Amino acid sequence: MENYFSHQTAVIDEGCKIGKGTKIWHFSHIMKDAKIGLSCNIGQNVVVSDNVILGNNVKVQNNVSVYTGVICEDDVFLGPSMVFTNVLNPRSFINRKSEFKPTIVKKGATIGANATIVCGITIGEYALIGAGTVVTKDIKPFSLVVGNPAKQIGWVSENGDKLFFSCEGIAICSETNQKYQFVDNEVVKL
Repeated sequence: MENYFSHQTAVIDEGCKIGKGTKIWHFSHIMKDAKIGLSCNIGQNVVVSDNVILGNNVKVQNNVSVYTGVICEDDVFLGPSMVFTNVLNPRSFINRKSEFKPTIVKKGATIGANATIVCGITIGEYALIGAGTVVTKDIKPFSLVVGNPAKQIGWVSENGDKLFFSCEGIAICSETNQKYQFVDNEVVKL
C-alpha cells in the first residue's frame, strides 16, 4: 500500500521514490528515479523529472517543471509557474543531456511565482527570490533578491521577515525574536 496520496490523473512512473504523507495533485507527472521526501505537496500540472531530488516538506505549486539536475533540500517553496533550466545553450537539434548543470536550492529557500532560475547555481538557505525574478548567479543564504537580472535588496530571517541591522551588525526577526548577525557580507543566525 502506498503511503502517499496521488490524484487519479497523476502519472507516477515506476522506479521513483515518494515519501510518506506526500500529496501529488491533478495532471502531475513524477518521472522514474525521482526522489521525493516526506510530507511534500506537488501541485497541479507539475513535472518532476528523472533523478530530481526533493527533500522533506517541499511545496511545489501549480505549473512547475523541476528538471533533471535540480536538488531541493528540506522546506523549499517553489512558487506557481516558476521555471528551472538545465542547459545553458539549448538547441532542439543537438542532444545536450550530458551537459545538464546542477542547480541546488538549499534548506528553507523560497522561489516566487514566475521566477526563472538559470541552471548551474546554488540558492542559499532561507533565501527569498521575489516573483518574476531572473536568477543567473549564486544567491547567498538569507538574501532577498528581486528583478531581472536578480539584484539583492536586503536580508530576511528564516521566517521571511526583512531584517534591519544595527550599527553593531545585529538584527532581530520581528516575528520570532531570533537574532542574526551580519559578518563579512553574509548573514548568520545566532
